[in-house]
Amino acid sequence: MTDILIEPVLSEKATALREQGKYTFKVAPDANKTQIKEAVSKLFNVTVVKITTVNVLGKVKRVRGKPGKTADWKKAIVRLAPGETIKVFEGV
Repeated sequence: MTDILIEPVLSEKATALREQGKYTFKVAPDANKTQIKEAVSKLFNVTVVKITTVNVLGKVKRVRGKPGKTADWKKAIVRLAPGETIKVFEGV
């Protein structure tokens, strides 16, 4: 369960989504929606209504003039039932 959720995504867009009851996580690339839903509900004791997953492609970068690429990763946007929050994100 802990190997499915890697880390929360803390960006401006993710913070704006939090006001709508949506929380964003970086998840394992092979995790499916059922596994993500089960992991979030057990870990944070909340009711998950909907999950949207996105495969984020890595960006092309240059290091010392040589081309390279950042890693691809998978993002999950989790919508909770109305009135529920994850206290870790709220700073409590």
